[in-house]
Amino acid sequence: MKIIQGDLLQLAADGHFDVIVHGCNCQCQMGKGIALSIKRRFPAAYQADLQTEKASREKLGTYSQARVSENGHEFVVVNAYTQFHWRGAGVRADYDAIGQVMASIARQFHGQRIGYPLIGAGLAGGDWVRIAAIIDAALAGEDHTLVEFNG
Repeated sequence: MKIIQGDLLQLAADGHFDVIVHGCNCQCQMGKGIALSIKRRFPAAYQADLQTEKASREKLGTYSQARVSENGHEFVVVNAYTQFHWRGAGVRADYDAIGQVMASIARQFHGQRIGYPLIGAGLAGGDWVRIAAIIDAALAGEDHTLVEFNG
């Protein structure tokens, strides 16, 4: 896993990534954190989320996606369903779902440049050390980069 500082969305718009992945809940909200920023900047990603079944546990470990274009660069935004809900205290990140979705992303986007934030470790309350190990294992051999937000 490469680690850089910056704004994931701007880096994608500037052509640094072919795919960006962010963690979503299964409630079709995208109401806080980076999901809200994606919803506002790349509404097609939110529309892809709305095409999925709201509050379905079956979404955990899967994803929806949208191809977007900005600044002459085209890339895919992946809404990775890594937590069921956003409410309540404690850890809402689903570690198994993170592993499943990242393995699927490795297969579908093999050989592409993949960027992501601290999936599951922010609002979802997950343990980043554990999540980073899951992502590294699932994306082994791929060009993948953690973008730590510095805004």
